[in-house]
Parts: sequence; C-alpha cells; structure tokens
Amino acid sequence: MKILLIGSGAREHALARALAADPATDALVIAPGNPGMADLGELLDVDALSGEDVADLAVAHEVDLVVVGPEAPLVAGVGDTVRAAGIPVFGPDAAAARLEGSKAYAKEIMALAEVPTAMARVCTTIEQVADALDAFGAPHVVKDDGLAAGKGVVVTSDREEALAHAAQCLAGTSGDASTGGQPAVVIEEFLDGPEVSLFCLADGERVVPLAPAQDFKRIGDDDAGPNTGGMGAYSPLDWAPEDLTQQVVERVAQPVVTELARRGTPFVGLLYCGLALTSRGLRVIEFNVRFGDPETQVVLARLRTPLAGLLLAAATGNLPDPDALRWDSGSAVGVVVASHGYPGKVRTGDAITGTADAERIDGVHVLHAGTSRDDEGTLVSSGGRVLTVVGLGDDLDAARGAAYAGIERISLADAQWRTDIARAAAEGRITVP
Repeated sequence: MKILLIGSGAREHALARALAADPATDALVIAPGNPGMADLGELLDVDALSGEDVADLAVAHEVDLVVVGPEAPLVAGVGDTVRAAGIPVFGPDAAAARLEGSKAYAKEIMALAEVPTAMARVCTTIEQVADALDAFGAPHVVKDDGLAAGKGVVVTSDREEALAHAAQCLAGTSGDASTGGQPAVVIEEFLDGPEVSLFCLADGERVVPLAPAQDFKRIGDDDAGPNTGGMGAYSPLDWAPEDLTQQVVERVAQPVVTELARRGTPFVGLLYCGLALTSRGLRVIEFNVRFGDPETQVVLARLRTPLAGLLLAAATGNLPDPDALRWDSGSAVGVVVASHGYPGKVRTGDAITGTADAERIDGVHVLHAGTSRDDEGTLVSSGGRVLTVVGLGDDLDAARGAAYAGIERISLADAQWRTDIARAAAEGRITVP
C-alpha cells in the first residue's frame, strides 16, 4: 500500500512513524512534512488547503490512501476533491467536518443525537454574550465558533476578559451556515471534573474506539497561564471508570455518526471526543474531526495493531471489530517543548541539538513539530510547539522519567515545557466527582 500523509506537526510525525511501521505500507509520501520525518518517507511540498493540489499529488504518485492530519484542509473540503478523484481518504468531507468547523453546528448535532453536553448559547452580538455570561455565571466559558488552532477557548472568572475574547471572536469576517453566515461565539456553562480525550475511528456507519488519553492545555504547571494547542498528554487513564470507553461509544460517538449518516453526510475518519467527567456524569466539551495533538503522540505509541490497515479499513467502510485492536500494557507520556514566547509571539530560528542523544534513552522517541533546517543545514525552531518528547514505561512513573530524561538532553534556547505532565495521575490524585 502507498500512502500520502498530509501535515507537518508532531501529530503527523507520530502518524508517519506508525504508518511506516505497518508491514502493509510499501511507500509513504508526506506533504509537506518536517525534518524529523525525512527518514520515514518522501517529503514533498503541497498547498494542504487546495483539494486540487492534494488530489493531483495523490494521482501522480498512485497512492492507495490519503490520510489528512490537520483540521483546516478537512473543513476546506480537501477530502471531497480527493474522493472525487477515486482515492480513499481517511478524514471526513467538508459537510461532516463542520462538526469541528462550527461549535454551533456541533451543538445542533448533539441535540438531535441526544448526546450529553454543556448547556450553551450561540451568540452573534456582544449584547447576547453579556446576557449569556450573566445567565451561566462564573467561571465563564467562551468559545470561538470556528477553527482557532486549539486556542479559541477562554475559561475565566473575569467577566471583562470573557467579553473581550468574545468581541475578538465576533470581529471575524464570516461564520457557519448554522449562524446565518455571521461570526459567532458559544457561551457555555462551566463543567467540573477531569477532562478526557477519546479517539474513535469511523467508517461512515460504525465506530471503533482507541485508548483514552488526557492532555494539558495551559502553558504552565498546575494549569497556570493561557490556553495553548496542548503541552503534553498521557495514556492510559488508570483512574477513569472501567466502562468509560463503552459509555462514550454508546452515548456519544455512535449516536453522532448515526445522525450524520441519517443526514446524508456520513462521517469517515477520526472523531475526537473531548469530554468532562462531571458530578452529573459524562459531558461532551467539544468534537474534533481529526487526531488530536498531543494525544496522538501517546495513543499511537501504545497501539500494537498496524495502523495503515486500520485507516484504510475506515476509509473503505470495513472497520474491524473493536476487540481486534491490541495495545501495549505500559504507559506513554508526551511532553511538548515550546519556543520562547509561546503561545504569544514566538521566537524562531534557534538551534536545536540533542534529539539523537535523547532517543538513545530506552523508551524515548522525539517527534518534530515546529522545526526546519537553515541554510547551513542546522536544525532550528520554526514554530510555537517545537517537539514532543515521548517516554514509554511499565507505568506512568517510568514513562514520565523517560520523557523528562529525554528533555534534559535537548538544547533549545529559552525553551518552555511543563514539569507536571501526568504527575497527578501517577500520584493517584485524580478523582471523578
């Protein structure tokens, strides 16, 4: 099987590692990729938001499957164009991708599918926002309706900060059809309890869950500072209810996939269920329509079932029984190394050394995200989140030790990383209300 993988982040690096390791993969083309993926496949340039360019690349290289990593190409309809060229795609078409492209639309689908979620109001004016903030009370949860690279959500007890974020979101130029084309924000009730991510493969009719993970969205230890695209993750969740995955499939993922099929927009790809385990039970925080970053980096590190065959099965409507999936019994912890200034204005062009030294540690591998080569061939930072260092171990303590030992061998000037990824879980301090 020849596969075209679209994307350039640590999520795609994790996907590339898993796809390349599948005996069924004869060749891997990655567009545009990053320096860390160079030994896994052929790196090519492409405009990832152009369905025509991606389809032309897929046809020219006679690939058997296209895997789209990021959300923006899916929302833009890249999957539609590639499918029209007769090539299977792992990733939803534009109609189904609205589930992530518009939080207002996701709320509409959840209501129809009777999926448990936070109470919410969709607002298109600042006056509506003010009323909704007062109705729900603090802490205030304000979400940009559209795509925001994981940084469109503000949770704050400061009403003025909530209003300011809402105003910034409403200053956009366009919105989803569900809001009449107007920019919108979603104001929600605050959900208590720990958050969980569960990925579900979908083939248009059925879903097969992967292993749950937990990520860390704030920039600083103990969840201090602003939201980011994600600063780390771990899997498995030994503290979670034993029937968590079954609950999510039966009450969330399958009803949504069934509803989208009923509407004539079948969902094929990865349904990311972002959840809160609250005092009132399971609640959906958000949906994404692709593998999450940084959870993918730890979930795929534990998956022993060959990935390429799974993704092709989903893309062609032939998912296996969930019991067919095999998992490593140990733990995986991923820690993101970010540039100076992230998640604000980041400094780029700083030299990165020590990644090979880090990977000499047993159980450690390094995934590239915001990296590139300068004119002299030196590896340098080129984005906010630069690397994810993944540690594997028999338990969370061992996996944490491996990941942080790897980071100590890496040099990047003024780099930032959290020191508490998976610590509370390892210490048995996470409780479900």
